[in-house]
Amino acid sequence: MNKINGLIFTLLIISVLFSEVRSQTTVRERPAEWNNLVLGGRFIDLFLPMPNIGKLTSDTWGASNVIPRDIKNGIENRKYSFWGGNIVLGDDGKYHLFVCGWLESSPRGHATWPNSTVFHSVSDNSYGPFVVKDTIGKGHNPEVYRLTDGRYVLYVINGYYLADGIDGPWTFNKFEFLNRDRRIIDGLSNLTFAQREDGSYLMVNRGGGIWFSQTGLSPYNQVTEVRVYPPVQGAFEDPVVWRDNVQYNLIVNDWLGRIAFYLRSKDGITWVVDPGEAYLPGISRHEDRTVEEWFKYERMKVFQDEYGRAIQANFAVIDVEKRLDQSRDNHSSKNICIPLTVPRLLTILDKKQITATTKTIKVKIASEPGFNPHTDIDINFLRFGAPLEVNFGRGCKVAKTKRSGDDLIVTFNGEGNGITDDEFAAKMIGKTNDGKLLFGYARLPWVTYNEPILSARLPEITPSDNGLNMKVEVQNFGQVASKPSRLKIVYVKDEKEIEAGAGNIPELNPWQKTNVEFTCGRIFDKGVEYSLIVIINPEDLKPVLLHGKVTPVK
Repeated sequence: MNKINGLIFTLLIISVLFSEVRSQTTVRERPAEWNNLVLGGRFIDLFLPMPNIGKLTSDTWGASNVIPRDIKNGIENRKYSFWGGNIVLGDDGKYHLFVCGWLESSPRGHATWPNSTVFHSVSDNSYGPFVVKDTIGKGHNPEVYRLTDGRYVLYVINGYYLADGIDGPWTFNKFEFLNRDRRIIDGLSNLTFAQREDGSYLMVNRGGGIWFSQTGLSPYNQVTEVRVYPPVQGAFEDPVVWRDNVQYNLIVNDWLGRIAFYLRSKDGITWVVDPGEAYLPGISRHEDRTVEEWFKYERMKVFQDEYGRAIQANFAVIDVEKRLDQSRDNHSSKNICIPLTVPRLLTILDKKQITATTKTIKVKIASEPGFNPHTDIDINFLRFGAPLEVNFGRGCKVAKTKRSGDDLIVTFNGEGNGITDDEFAAKMIGKTNDGKLLFGYARLPWVTYNEPILSARLPEITPSDNGLNMKVEVQNFGQVASKPSRLKIVYVKDEKEIEAGAGNIPELNPWQKTNVEFTCGRIFDKGVEYSLIVIINPEDLKPVLLHGKVTPVK
């Protein structure tokens, strides 16, 4: 376990409720170490000033904390209260934002959200103003994604809409969810999706469980049994997951504490929690330093570029506590758009594994439209190494640079790189010549990013002449074939773990499943419930465990 996971795991968040019982906020105490983070060390540093699409105006609805503002940013009008949604770039070159909303005049005010309607809105740019083009149907908290065959899936709570093209027509359907003997963590709502390299999909549900679907429409299979969120006290909801050219990214919101956390993963299964806030109220600011102080920022979604990099965030925002937003009043909600600092394209040129004794590290910084690494970087501020080191201002310093066509090769002194065996990405932080944040992640050349993901179910147990037959279903949810592995079952009795039996798992192609069968003696008492642990030991990979309670002999 690296240092940052140790920090998060030992962090105890103290909640101090405001005096008002019905308040929707809690004060979350931060670790003292977060005070030492440098610019670029936390995700919140990536939020840029919102572009001025229109003039800031006070002639609109809203409490004083959101006045003045740019009403052309995102989507808003006086007729509807908008919420949730994400943007995709259509084949027509236009930006399509799918949001939900309800009539502001609804008798129950914001409490009308369970009866939301999903709207399809369009803009010529990603910041707005977005104008409603048509209505999709009923639904809340939408998220749209595109399948490999070009069709669009528009998820809403308790279902999804499907269309051949972005303009519909849309048909409503239901996903099939297979929890596979695992407890579904905090229900199946507020789902978020990321497409994998082979076109299959990873999904995170509200509670932080990880699920996979081979096509994005076929059944979603749960493969984790505990949430992947930070192990701290928090009222978690609204996860957003995306995959870029380096890693998987996940942000989850503690809505009560109004603080969000940022996590990273190489495979979508095992996650690292980065220090610092992912976002907080007050991130919607303008170049002139005017801040739109929305009371709540929820339902974060990201707009991605061709490399999968998050270049913009969208939020559902409201100007007051939700309970105060009533029918035909001066309060409402909308969806806003905030640009993000784009991570630079980095490649580590060294093939040999980096260790504490590595002398130098060569990194290529790629040129891109609008970015010239030869003229736009203040070399003196660059630091490179393990994210935990770089986020706190440590890491490797520049030794020399070299031109490689339009790209720049930077040689860093290896001292202090902090890269350990369990790292899967390195990070660079620096500044541009005009003092703005510069950062990026790089894959580690010796790390295998696509590995088998073997996952078992609890055993089916039937009596036999010799004792009990055990049959365990095992499936490979990875994108590459697995090697032969070993499976065993242990049970807990008198606080001791006792092996009940074992068997071999053959090679499995992606999505292939098999049954591992073996016989055990009469080792279980009749009518007694036992705690079983199914253990898969893949070659060169960490063991995979599934816990469950079973009554083997009825």
